[in-house]
Amino acid sequence: MPSNLKELYDNQGYVVVPSLVSETLFRALQDAAERATTKTRSGQWVHRRTVGRQFPPYGEDSTDSWGIQHVMHPDLGEPVFAEWYTSDGLANVVKELLLCDENDLQMGECREVRSLIPYIMLRDHMEELFNMLINPDSHEFALRWHRDDIRENATEEEERQALNVWHDGVQWNTALYEDACLFVVPGSHRVPRTPEQRVHSSTPDPPNNPLDLPGSIQVTLQPGETVFYNSNILHCATYDPSAKRATLHASMGSTRGGSSRARNVLQHGLDWMTESRFRKGLNERGRDMLERLIRMKESAGEVGYSLAN
Repeated sequence: MPSNLKELYDNQGYVVVPSLVSETLFRALQDAAERATTKTRSGQWVHRRTVGRQFPPYGEDSTDSWGIQHVMHPDLGEPVFAEWYTSDGLANVVKELLLCDENDLQMGECREVRSLIPYIMLRDHMEELFNMLINPDSHEFALRWHRDDIRENATEEEERQALNVWHDGVQWNTALYEDACLFVVPGSHRVPRTPEQRVHSSTPDPPNNPLDLPGSIQVTLQPGETVFYNSNILHCATYDPSAKRATLHASMGSTRGGSSRARNVLQHGLDWMTESRFRKGLNERGRDMLERLIRMKESAGEVGYSLAN
């Protein structure tokens, strides 16, 4: 019998869960986030999301950043991020939402690949494994309305077909400070856009006011809250340099789809994850999830980037 949490997630496409982070771990994550942000803004950590580029590859066109990539990388030196990613609180919610067992859990989110149809986009470099979203230092920035794995120019029928392809994964944002950046359209993970919604979501341009899109709402997280969401819900985000942001953005999936479901998780080049020093820093759950991910990666084949800038 589905839980209330599962029912909310399935119906809305997202659900907010409070209090998954203990007080001690929360303080440690805030401290690590501050150090990682300082390293990124000073140029010591080069794996980042650059202002002016909404989607990967991010390039180096701007010195300002809106995200930090690969926060579990051993070179960053912040093991608390891996501790949070493999924590009981997170894993238990993911298992509940995906109706899967501990032995099914896999790092990253997997999307089913049925054919090389142009509106679904295949990719290969492990994307939304675990990154951190931050406020730009000196520029306002926004992401356009989008679904993570369906192009904005898909027809209504193409969109309908793509939304029927389940991907056995879930993404989440965990706010370390109050976060009002995310906008979503509840229920849109199940239905194609209306003609009115297409007017606001068919170009690469971010919206002047996200709430102009019919059905949209703003999701405000308090510190320590986590929003779990289906990555094909219609969503966008705004970034205000004056509002401090450090939000942990990650995904986890189930192995039930096998190698045919390797998509969003394979997008940002994570060869370092195969190194022994990364394995050694993980707990038993983390090592098991990593092994399942590597097996999927080895059999996934050739894929590419999902969305264009």
